[in-house]
Amino acid sequence: MLRSLFICCLVVSLWVSTPAIVWADNPSPASPPATELFEVHCAGCHPNGANIIRRGKNLKQKALKRHGYDSAAAISTLITNGKGLMSAYGDRLSPEEIDRLANYVLDQAALNWKSS
Repeated sequence: MLRSLFICCLVVSLWVSTPAIVWADNPSPASPPATELFEVHCAGCHPNGANIIRRGKNLKQKALKRHGYDSAAAISTLITNGKGLMSAYGDRLSPEEIDRLANYVLDQAALNWKSS
């Protein structure tokens, strides 16, 4: 009887601990694609590359060049630190997500924010 109780406890403890082991081995879920990141974090103020707060500070290629944001590095810095009315996202997005967003903005600006 004692042996059966021991085996039962062993089986239950293994069964209970298995999900924790499986979860620990799985990598964190993949970060969303740049389009989804943009929709969640940017499109509220920048729909289709525009700017509903300050019209001249949009994400069109001409405006990006005029304001010195014509490289992925410059846009990444702006996203990370924010400036003026634009919020900083360095505490909410990973560096990889910020880089993907910066490249997405440059790519969309080159297409004039029209679907390819």
